[in-house]
Amino acid sequence: MTKSRLELGDFAPLRGASRALARVEEVESMTQFFYKAVTRDGRLTQGHLEAADQRAVTQRIQGMGLIPIAVQAAAPKPARVRVYFQHISQKDLLFFTEELATLVKAGLPLDRSLSITAELASKPALRAIIQDVLKQIKSGKSLAEALSAHPKYFSRLYVNMVRAGEAGGVLDSILERLLEFQRSADELRSYLISALIYPALLTLVGIGSISILMFFVIPRFSTIFRDLGAPIPFSTQILLTLSDWTLRYWPIGILLVVGVVFAIRFWLKSPAGRHQYDVWRLRIPLLGPTLLKIEIGRFARTLGTLVASAVPLISAVRIVQDIATNQIVSEAISKIADGAKRGLGVARPMQDGGVFPPLAIHLVEVGEETGRLDAMLLQLADIYDKDVRTSIKSLTSVFEPAIILVMGVIVGTVVLSMLMAIFSINEVGF
Repeated sequence: MTKSRLELGDFAPLRGASRALARVEEVESMTQFFYKAVTRDGRLTQGHLEAADQRAVTQRIQGMGLIPIAVQAAAPKPARVRVYFQHISQKDLLFFTEELATLVKAGLPLDRSLSITAELASKPALRAIIQDVLKQIKSGKSLAEALSAHPKYFSRLYVNMVRAGEAGGVLDSILERLLEFQRSADELRSYLISALIYPALLTLVGIGSISILMFFVIPRFSTIFRDLGAPIPFSTQILLTLSDWTLRYWPIGILLVVGVVFAIRFWLKSPAGRHQYDVWRLRIPLLGPTLLKIEIGRFARTLGTLVASAVPLISAVRIVQDIATNQIVSEAISKIADGAKRGLGVARPMQDGGVFPPLAIHLVEVGEETGRLDAMLLQLADIYDKDVRTSIKSLTSVFEPAIILVMGVIVGTVVLSMLMAIFSINEVGF
């Protein structure tokens, strides 16, 4: 018995070592996070904490009696680079709205909340705008009036939602709703950009390959064929002529392209040209229906967000009309505003516009009948956003092989023409 107790006791150091090893592994798995938070009296504080994940850091900050504003994994600070030209992106405005909504919801005064967001701004240009907004508020203006002084960054949608929130005393809820709108729009925009990157790279690579062949490869073959004086196949002769024209007249070609681009831009600035261009865009096979879905999704989400924010229906429809990028859709939205003035609601003028599909009209009609127009519009926007993602995925799955096929045919034709000429020279030699 004693012997067995001794043998079991011999394992106690091993158990202690395993517990120590587990503690070491737990410490090693901890990540250092950098946080910014606000005290209850509105002072900004920041620091570093070690935790397993971001959620644990947030809980610890709240346990310290602070309001977390930003929590991110600490990273080595890059060398400071002086920036002369700074662009304020939609993502910067999204972060500003998120920080302002968090502070206002926490009960901080608006001027103190803006002062903190100015300190948190990563770009001096954005900081200057926020400070100007704060200055106007201290002079007696409302937040909506101060934001409207910067229409380049704060759209009519943004300003009118803030105005509705101030009028109803629910600015914190309106800012959260506006934040959701910005996040949805940013997600769709990011998805579209990421979906178009690969086709764009394929096109650039193809154009680069053809340019190298035309400017460097084919002219060398042309010199060889000219020195040998051998007959050249017809397809090769066409290729050599194209290459010769490219080398001689490429400056004129560039000027022609630039001239055509400027002529098209000038034509698009005219009302008739813009209208015709928007008609053509919606009639393009495969691409046209997708563009229409994007417009309808933007219309539904914007109008639903405004109506849910207590913006009057007619004013909300006019705002949506201003942000529509297609004149055909804008004209249809104008009919909705006119119908709403006459008490016809939204669904019936949508049907008269001849642009909106039956699904959109049906859902809006249900929303009007049940008194939940805002919820049905937001649901419609979610449906069309998903449909747009599916359509974009289908388009890229068609365009990518098509681009590869076209570039392959062009490069293959060039190579085949060169090989035919080489074979003809060999036959003459024999």
